[in-house]
Amino acid sequence: MSSAVINNDNPDAMEPTLQSILDQKSLRWIFVGGKGGVGKTTTSCSLAIQLAKVRRSVLLISTDPAHNLSDAFSQKFGKDARLVNGFDNLSAMEIDPNGSIQDLLAGQGEGEGAGGTADIGGMGGMMQDLAFAIPGIDEAMSFAEVLKQVKSLSYETIIFDTAPTGHTLRFLQFPSVLEKALSKVSQLSNQYGPLLNGFMGSNGTLPNGQNLNEMMEKLESLRETISEVNTQFKDEQLTTFVCVCIPEFLSLYETERMIQELSKYGIDTHSIVVNQLLFPKSGSDCEQCTARRRMQKKYLSQIEELYDDEFNVVKMPLLVEEVRGKEKLEEFSKMLITPFVPPSAN
Repeated sequence: MSSAVINNDNPDAMEPTLQSILDQKSLRWIFVGGKGGVGKTTTSCSLAIQLAKVRRSVLLISTDPAHNLSDAFSQKFGKDARLVNGFDNLSAMEIDPNGSIQDLLAGQGEGEGAGGTADIGGMGGMMQDLAFAIPGIDEAMSFAEVLKQVKSLSYETIIFDTAPTGHTLRFLQFPSVLEKALSKVSQLSNQYGPLLNGFMGSNGTLPNGQNLNEMMEKLESLRETISEVNTQFKDEQLTTFVCVCIPEFLSLYETERMIQELSKYGIDTHSIVVNQLLFPKSGSDCEQCTARRRMQKKYLSQIEELYDDEFNVVKMPLLVEEVRGKEKLEEFSKMLITPFVPPSAN
């Protein structure tokens, strides 16, 4: 891994601009997002490591179907929070968006086997088809289930390693998506009451053991949880969003689009991490390195012109080795809060 040299007299010194997030003790929810392939997971893991040094307890959640947390830490994570190896106050979990809604519609795993998820049929199958027909419902239900779990836990700070930009922006719409789901279920119940009675047993359950009223109560409970947390998301004292990008046109374009959408939803964002910066040594004869650095400088200038006054812009170098495992993540995390200066030419 490249070494970091502290030299405040060097004009290329990088500002330790995520320190403000560590210092803001009131923050409970931190989102990390951006275009695919820009280093969101590396950044979120590194930020979580730094936060674990100054917080009582930290939970890192992946809502990205790619689930890179396990790869980043070289440790398997699942739908339940698990301590990260080497830490006593940093836990991680990975959520399957499709799995959450299937569990919900199948009574959250109740009655698996003869009457469980695999054999869901009749009106239960219709309910599942209906739910999946609502745009964004899979992410919304996943998010709702995560928040319901988190709400019952006592983590001081929760970090979300989000899916690529488009999916992240859909997450912000989940309250209205769940309202649509409730409305559809209610409409179905009213319109097809007699038909439903034909499917239901004497105790008001469907053939697979599900109770329609209980299902609606679960949805309503999730909606209430979402409404409460959504209010917190719009409180800048409790929530912030860290945008991650690389100095290229498409990434810069998506970052600007995301910042505008976050502003529309009232979610605070004032930090941008720019990854994969090249610093060719003085006198280097690598034409490709020099040309790419020239291109990167152009987009860096645009980023600083757009956001410098109101945003903390963190500049991170492209390293010669992949950032995987606890030790390398810890080294990378230091550069989020400590000025980095490229090694000088030999």
